[in-house]
Amino acid sequence: MTSAITSDLENYTNVEKWDTETLVVFLKEQDLKLDDEDFAIIRNEKINGQDFLDMTEEKFQSYGLKGGPAMRLAKEVKALKDNTKRAYSSYRTLKDFKAVLAKYGIISGDITRIPQFTPVTFKIDEDNPAFKFCVEDILRRIKNMGPVVDTNEAMRCEYISTILHASVSLLEGLVISPQADIVGEENTGRVNYAIKKIINEMLEEIICITEGKQNQATMVSTGTDWYFILHTTDAIYCTSKTEYRISLTEAVLEDDTELRKSVKRILEVIVGLLKDRLSASDEPATKKRRVQEKISRAGMAKK
Repeated sequence: MTSAITSDLENYTNVEKWDTETLVVFLKEQDLKLDDEDFAIIRNEKINGQDFLDMTEEKFQSYGLKGGPAMRLAKEVKALKDNTKRAYSSYRTLKDFKAVLAKYGIISGDITRIPQFTPVTFKIDEDNPAFKFCVEDILRRIKNMGPVVDTNEAMRCEYISTILHASVSLLEGLVISPQADIVGEENTGRVNYAIKKIINEMLEEIICITEGKQNQATMVSTGTDWYFILHTTDAIYCTSKTEYRISLTEAVLEDDTELRKSVKRILEVIVGLLKDRLSASDEPATKKRRVQEKISRAGMAKK
């Protein structure tokens, strides 16, 4: 799973809307070592998502499931309930990420199946000191560390950090907290980076886990590839079909033209996202209108 900068998540309430077949497909993805007989019992008893959340080991056994499957399913019930207290950033395996997508009806785990949206951008001048320093720092890191290795998360985070610090430098009143633990009544977990807004002597989290917001945004990155995900109360949208990529190879040491273009493009999206989060105190109707505008633009772009 990629490194992630995470904002708010909605509770795992959509599980209650799953029908029996959706539940079965989800359970097959979890590799619980269930067989056809186990799934036949679930289908025969017509257990849907709402029923599943109320199930116990004893109830599963009363329906005819053996002790092992009943125990594993009971643990899965607890895991689903606990997901209301987990940050998206704590989903560090493919299995966990598929669970997030399944929440929105995307059972295959294919990120390209997520409906698309067009993120708001903030124009950046290439002569801006923060932008110039960002490019120079990336070049310096490539020279010192070499190109990005996909399996080396620590190296990827070095480049991600450079991009984020540049983004924050382009706005005022923001700070970055790496490896921040977020704890709340509804959500908890560790995020790779929490970007916060300074309000007097207090810190208000901007890209992290918060409560009471209807529309949230998430950034997911491998250092080279960047995905921007928008969460609403009833859906999830992504930029997975639009390429946001930075080539972090030694070739850019000879010619950084394409590097500058790609860094500028990604910075403009991130800064636009941060500015949008800074306006999170808008009235819900205004916020909803802005989200609908983003989705509408994405729909028009596809035509």
